[in-house]
Amino acid sequence: MALLINDDCTACDACRPVCPNEAIARGDPLYTIAPERCTECVGAEDEPQCQLVCPADCIVPDPKRKESREQLLARYNALRG
Repeated sequence: MALLINDDCTACDACRPVCPNEAIARGDPLYTIAPERCTECVGAEDEPQCQLVCPADCIVPDPKRKESREQLLARYNALRG
């Protein structure tokens, strides 16, 4: 499943540069994750890098998007073209 950034976001910008799919963008006031680009780092890393660096622990699974590892990997490969 794709991730989302909840209301605890402090807009510190730690997450955006570590996203291999450029799925994270500055919002107003919170950062956002584009679900069509988020692969939870499947294909690039062993675990979501944004969650590792987030000091507010505000990046969580999106309960509306249930996707398998295979679906996330297919998205990652499609993004890489």
